[in-house]
Amino acid sequence: MGKIPLYRNYVDGRWQEDANRREKVINPANAKVIAEAVISSPQIVHEAVDAAKRAQPAWKAVPAPERGELLFEIAQKLKEKKEELAQVLTAENGKPIQEARGEVQEAIDMGFYMAGEGRRLFGQTVPAELPNKHAMSVRSPVGVAGLITPWNFPIAIASWKMFPAIVSGNTVVWKPALETPGMADQFVKILDECGLPHGVVNLVNGTGEEAGNAIVEHDEVDIVSFTGSTATGRAIASKAGGMLKKVSLEMGGKNAITVMDSADINLAVDGILWSGFGTSGQRCTAASRIIVHRAVKQELEEALVAKTRELAVGDGADENTDVGPVIGETALTSIHDYVKIGRQEGELLCGGQILNEGKYKKGYYYEPTIITNVHPSARIAQEEIFGPVLAIIPVNSLSEAIQVNNDSAYGLSSSIFTNNTNEVFRAMHEMDTGIVYVNAGTTGAEIHLPFGGTKKTGNGHRDSGTASLDVFTEWKSVYVDYSGTLQRAQIDNNE
Repeated sequence: MGKIPLYRNYVDGRWQEDANRREKVINPANAKVIAEAVISSPQIVHEAVDAAKRAQPAWKAVPAPERGELLFEIAQKLKEKKEELAQVLTAENGKPIQEARGEVQEAIDMGFYMAGEGRRLFGQTVPAELPNKHAMSVRSPVGVAGLITPWNFPIAIASWKMFPAIVSGNTVVWKPALETPGMADQFVKILDECGLPHGVVNLVNGTGEEAGNAIVEHDEVDIVSFTGSTATGRAIASKAGGMLKKVSLEMGGKNAITVMDSADINLAVDGILWSGFGTSGQRCTAASRIIVHRAVKQELEEALVAKTRELAVGDGADENTDVGPVIGETALTSIHDYVKIGRQEGELLCGGQILNEGKYKKGYYYEPTIITNVHPSARIAQEEIFGPVLAIIPVNSLSEAIQVNNDSAYGLSSSIFTNNTNEVFRAMHEMDTGIVYVNAGTTGAEIHLPFGGTKKTGNGHRDSGTASLDVFTEWKSVYVDYSGTLQRAQIDNNE
């Protein structure tokens, strides 16, 4: 075996290695070691925060349109290297290469979109209540942003956070997931190549317990933006809240697709397959509950099972693969444990096994699995599985479907398949999720709209779109009195 890459930290424009602590990077398709990443100590995180703190005043002083122009160059470079980045992504997290290309495209789109926001960091000009007085609001950067991102969308989610942060004048300390350090390495090299000033973005590889906590607990980190598990998000919110930091959380999901009796069943099946089994179900927006009207339940199940059995499971590098491996052995065990529970809570229609023979012997593969006749309160209908497992829940009406959809601790994404206009508008208004799809699956967010959810999915903030600018900016109200006299607002001067 030839020498494998070592992914290092990037602090204040310099690539550096932290002692001799390293973590192996595993290709989940074949369990091969493809690289190593350094493990950052809290001291390295402190150095990164110091660099970001020093760089922030100068970066803030760069005119926002100029910051946007640099983002445009970065997006162009991402576009040039799209295939190279996609191949790295697939090797690290296993998703099929076509999905990897789509994820890189999302980062490209976000770069171009946020480049334009350099000229649209709009405030407000409003009428003042007193004569000869000007009133307006402007946006100011928060300061140093700590970004903690997951392995399942290692470049897309990083771009959702990083691009609005830096176009707004913030500097960044970024801790990516240890499973996907190669994507972070390539991304930061592009930033450096395009001339991003040193210290504006700093990369620290490491564990959540050490590097992640060091970011959250550092006095000079002004905002923490996190995507990951609800348990970790709750811990971050508790720590950061005690320090009065700004916190943006995007966490779990238990997303449902509702199929009504007027639906195009073939279209619904296609939407369910993509939402449930794309990325091997390892998406926060993945569909894991299928709520179906009893009148079409049998028809849907027959079509869905038939097409599920046709899905090609394999190495994501193969252009013909539909479903790649899950991220690792721990995930594989957890998914299978949930399926064991699901077989007691419902009826297994297909799948239900770890694939570990033949071409699957060395990777982490799980059969796309469907379990039917599941009660809405069952564990597999309530807990996030994060794998290729669907629970079918029969209902008798739209009202019941909406009730089941909303009966979840999470509220990220929901979907309804129907050709009834009245049902469409009821679902749009009554489904308690941050994202609602009509006649499409639960995945496929576009970068110019807010991304996030209700309840335990988040804490009210949003990634992506102009809503992300609210995360990384503070509002400042400005009053200019040119009357030449002291005017007191809200004071009644009439005798």
